[in-house]
Amino acid sequence: MFDDPNKQRQLTKWVISVIAICILFYLGLRHITSVAKVIINLIHLVKPLLVGIVLALILNVPMSFIEHRFLAKSKIDKGKRPLAIVLSLFLVIGIFIGVAFLVIPELIEAIKLIVQIATKSLDQLAQIENNKTLSQGAVATILGKIDIDWMGLKIQLENWFKSQSSNLMEQATRAAGAIVSTVITFVIGLTFAIYILAQKEILKRQTYRLIHVWLPKRFGNIFIHVAEVCGNTFKLFIAGQATEAIILGTLCMIGMAILRLPYAPMIGALVGVTALIPIVGAFVGTIVGAIMILTVDPFKAIIFVIFLLILQQIEGNIIYPQVVGSKLNLPAIWVLAAVTIGGNLSGPFGMLIGVPAASAAYALIKEATTTREKNMQKNI
Repeated sequence: MFDDPNKQRQLTKWVISVIAICILFYLGLRHITSVAKVIINLIHLVKPLLVGIVLALILNVPMSFIEHRFLAKSKIDKGKRPLAIVLSLFLVIGIFIGVAFLVIPELIEAIKLIVQIATKSLDQLAQIENNKTLSQGAVATILGKIDIDWMGLKIQLENWFKSQSSNLMEQATRAAGAIVSTVITFVIGLTFAIYILAQKEILKRQTYRLIHVWLPKRFGNIFIHVAEVCGNTFKLFIAGQATEAIILGTLCMIGMAILRLPYAPMIGALVGVTALIPIVGAFVGTIVGAIMILTVDPFKAIIFVIFLLILQQIEGNIIYPQVVGSKLNLPAIWVLAAVTIGGNLSGPFGMLIGVPAASAAYALIKEATTTREKNMQKNI
């Protein structure tokens, strides 16, 4: 059957490869804990590089737009790429810093005011119980039935804060260390990202050369094609996500202005920025906005929470699938399915990666199906 020596060698290589893969798979399953530890350690070692790759993919969207739209007709030649990188960095980082400077001081003042109001309220409730004249009123009667030592509660809260001061200092020290480590990783990753963006064409050619030299031709071509589809999909996803965040922030600001809620422009910008973070961003925008409005009018804070919950449902089920789906050429139903499945599998990270992954898979399957249909029609 296999008189040809070449076919015999190919069959032998195929059998040996299958057996080797099965053995490695079995050993990996048997020592899954050790394998997981090794993988985690490797990820930790290359974490700055991974952060740099992700930042490069994100910054490449505004950089390409600035380079091809605004700087295409300019007389700048050699400095076009560095200028585009600097402008994209100013744009992305400036948005987050600007919103932080707007929101964080107001949030700190709001929390301080809430603590002061709570302390004064406990003092007033204690005075009502201790004052003979006030203790005969209807409010005091109700408070007496509740049977709470308001002054004792206040003292307990003060003692608890004092006792927790040392723990808070330890936690603050740990948090400061984690923040410093995160900042260092981010700075190193950002440096990698700048190098990647500055020399992306050279890196692309070098990667293609390595793939063509070290991988089989057919597999290498498939790998390159899949990587290109995934890269273009992620770029379109970032553009769609930014568009959707702008729409949500604008709708939030307009809705708050119609309902006459305070801090409409500020909270609208906050909701738009936090919308870039799946699931967690929605809660952050709602909680921070509610705390800020609570210091002005508690009833309006309740209205804001209800309004934003309704707006987020509309955004998640109608606006997001349409906007992001149109950018990725992915039907809205598959966008919603990708968000749901990705969120159930890996939480916020799964929701972030699920949509571009589903779009890339959809494009590749559609392309493969079309090619297979053409081949089938030729054979008929």
